[in-house]
Order: sequence, then C-alpha cells, then structure tokens
Amino acid sequence: MRKTGWSRRAGVMMVLLLGFLLLPGLACAKGPANTVLVLGDSLSAAHNIPADAGWVSLLQQRVRQQSKTPARIVNASMSGETTAGALTRLPGLLVKENPTVVVIALGGNDALRGLTPAQVQGNLEKMVQASQKAGAKVLLLGIDVPPNYGPAYRQRLAAAYKALATQYKVPLLPFLLEGVALQPGMMQADGLHPTAQAQPKVLDNVWPLLRPLL
Repeated sequence: MRKTGWSRRAGVMMVLLLGFLLLPGLACAKGPANTVLVLGDSLSAAHNIPADAGWVSLLQQRVRQQSKTPARIVNASMSGETTAGALTRLPGLLVKENPTVVVIALGGNDALRGLTPAQVQGNLEKMVQASQKAGAKVLLLGIDVPPNYGPAYRQRLAAAYKALATQYKVPLLPFLLEGVALQPGMMQADGLHPTAQAQPKVLDNVWPLLRPLL
C-alpha cells in the first residue's frame, strides 16, 4: 500500500513537472510574437477599394510569406484621420493591442486643413514618444502634398518627418506613395488615393523598412 501511494505521488509530481516545462511552448503557440499597429488615414484604410486589397491587408499576407517572425497586423487607420485625432486614440490602442511595432502614416489631412508643418511635427512627436515609452518600435511613413501648396510648405513638411526620424532614431519612408502618385492607373479619379492596382507597390515601399523591425 505504501509503495502504491508513493508511486501515485511520484506520478502526480511528474505530470506537474511536465506541465511546467510545456507552459512556455504553449504560450508561444497561442499567438504571434509581434503585433504591428498601423495608425494612418484613408491612404492606409483602403479608401474606395475592397478592404482586403489595401496595402495593410496585403501586409499580413507578406508577413506570412516572407518573415520568419509571425506577426499580427492591426489596422487602426481611419479615413479623414489627422495627427491630432490619432494622438487622442493612441493611448487606448497601446493598452489594448500592446504593439511591438507602431507604423505612423499621417499628415496628409493636416495639410489639407491648413495646419503648419510645425503643428504636424508636434503631434507626430507625441505619438512617437508614447509608442516608444510603451516599448514599441516606430516606423514613420511620410507624405507629400500637391505642388499648389508651394515648394516652401512641401520642404518644411518633409523636413518635419526627417527631423523626427533623426531625433528619435526611427526609420522613415519619406513618401508613402513614391512611384504611385501621378502614375497612370495608380490613382483614383480624385487624384489623392491609390487604386487597388497600386496597393502592392505601396506595400513594396513600406516593406523594406518594416521587415527589420519584426
């Protein structure tokens, strides 16, 4: 009887030990190691095209195919979003999603509303600071404005993104729509938003800078 009792206790201890050894593996199996939070405007929100055709949706496919590290992509982009609006939403998103990477693709609507590059830079800076404080890496995606804004405004806007990238040591894509804007068949009738056909090219612009962050 004593021997049988000891055998049972030893068996229970072995099961518990195996459970503890398996826990880390089970935790890793629950989900991807990275969460990428994309915070943008209509350029990242698949404006007027199928949602699964947008570059952020294509990004999830690209990660599965080309990245050794799995990642969950969260698209928090909204049509019409501004840097000020995104700044108010960011704290809640950081808590809810706990991202390892935050992609900030904003500024176009600010320019359309007449904000100065300095105001845009101030809001973006607060977002970069909040993201880094939460432990996330940051990727900045810059935007250009139509020529009618004048060269001085365009230069100051470009300089604002560059200054942030330098100060906070984050990678910067100077122009999200490089190779897309003004290209035949790549822009919708409004001249502001890329077509579904252009989305893979937009992703190709982003991917080389994003991949090392995963």
